[in-house]
Amino acid sequence: MSGNPDLVEQHLSWTEPGMWAVMALAAVFLCLGGLFIVSPSAGAAIFGIPAPSGVPAGYLRAIGFRDVALALYLAGLACFSTRRAVCLVLMASVFIPFCDVILVWMSGSATFWQIALHGVSGAGLVLIAAWISLSAKRA
Repeated sequence: MSGNPDLVEQHLSWTEPGMWAVMALAAVFLCLGGLFIVSPSAGAAIFGIPAPSGVPAGYLRAIGFRDVALALYLAGLACFSTRRAVCLVLMASVFIPFCDVILVWMSGSATFWQIALHGVSGAGLVLIAAWISLSAKRA
């Protein structure tokens, strides 16, 4: 495997701020996912898309399940895997808010803050991944 060997071997520790940042991010996605599952219309309002009624509301719950899964991936990797795995999943997950921005923008009904929310989410994923990666290089 190429790259920084320290990054490959190190695990996050509960004493590191990076671990807490990943866990906080996981908690946010867990809460958002739960909201979409329990109340699809409230989730849609935050997400920035119009809430359909009836059977199509099931698609909104799919967004919730996706967010819950992401939260579980992040928490599990932070606790049991290497920094490299955590950083890889964080960086790959940037694809989600990138696509969300496009979907919300194309819906035509989103406000600036709803689009910005997805942008901030993507930036947060990148920044936390960079922070964890850089903190490993300094150790």
